[in-house]
Amino acid sequence: MDISIIWNTVIFDPVLNSLIALSTYLGNNFGWAIIVLTVVVRLILFPLTVKQTRSTKAMQSLQPKIQELQKKYARNQQHLQQEMVKLYKEAGVNPLGCLWPMVIQLPIWIALYQSIMQAMATTPENLLGLSQHLYAWPAVSQAVPLNEQFLWLRLSRPDPNLILAILVGGSMWLQQKMVTPPTTDPRQQSMTSMTTMMMPLMFGMLTLSFPSGLALYWAVSNSIGIIIQYFVSGGWGYLLTPKPVPAQKPPQLEEQTKTAKKAEEQSQTIKKASGEKKGLFR
Repeated sequence: MDISIIWNTVIFDPVLNSLIALSTYLGNNFGWAIIVLTVVVRLILFPLTVKQTRSTKAMQSLQPKIQELQKKYARNQQHLQQEMVKLYKEAGVNPLGCLWPMVIQLPIWIALYQSIMQAMATTPENLLGLSQHLYAWPAVSQAVPLNEQFLWLRLSRPDPNLILAILVGGSMWLQQKMVTPPTTDPRQQSMTSMTTMMMPLMFGMLTLSFPSGLALYWAVSNSIGIIIQYFVSGGWGYLLTPKPVPAQKPPQLEEQTKTAKKAEEQSQTIKKASGEKKGLFR
């Protein structure tokens, strides 16, 4: 059987028709249908989200020990892998624990994305393509064509007021800050800051060109993720953690460093002067 047929039958069509039927029961309001379905899906996937959050937190707590092992066994990759497996086993952490929940959730998020895009059919051709995926449910047939007006938005078009772009980018930045541990390494700090800013900015820019119905889904999904992260982690995570200050050298060591540097400068001066004298005698 064709993969596209399996995808449509098992995942895409049920999500699409559920979304359209919801709009009928919510007063023909497609915006509320997007919000409610997003909440329902996040609740269904709540156990997986909690597992992913806890696995990520456990992996972050092991990072100092992992870095020590990487420095210690930098020239012996086989021994490094063995020691890391041993570390994971002793800590009771599965490295794939934060990956599998994401893999399982991915098809559902793709189906939601496609459903919102497909349901917002704005041309006769798109409407014809939509009809091929609809069930013979009264609630579905009554909802088509969909009412795309929601608050100040036309859900098939980008938000002209930039409000959703700010909400999407801001909520994604907040969620990333909550799970990103601080570091004293200047290079790591720079890389972390760039990563934390780039993804929110990218999704904020995408919001300016994508239908606001999809941006509404992103904003609601991110907000629910922040709430889950807050209660699972017992607070705001690393958001309110002060930026660590790099460790300074002890006064004695700092004085020794200055003395050695001064001696090196004097040595260079003597060598230079000696070279000039030899040149004069020639």
